[in-house]
Formats: sequence, C-alpha cells, structure tokens
Amino acid sequence: MSILIFLATVSILLALTGLAAFWWTVRSGQYDDPLGDASRILLEDPVDRPLD
Repeated sequence: MSILIFLATVSILLALTGLAAFWWTVRSGQYDDPLGDASRILLEDPVDRPLD
C-alpha cells in the first residue's frame, strides 16, 4: 500500500512539473510566431535548390 502512495505522489509531482514547464513556455512567448510555418514554407531557400 505504501508503494501506491509513493507512486501517486511521484506522478502528481511529474504532472505539476510538466504543467509548470508548459505554462512557462506559453508565458515566455515561445509559441508566438507572426510569420508562421505556413507562410515560411512558401519561401525558397537557395541552399535547398538542386545545383544545375
């Protein structure tokens, strides 16, 4: 029974750590991207073109 209490405590601590890390990335603006990947994929990168 004590192992169940230990595992429940550890899982709650891990969940709270993950939630705190996610909240920190949201607050720091890591997901803000005004250009966006959708528009950036349309730009040609000269390095990716085949050599003729």
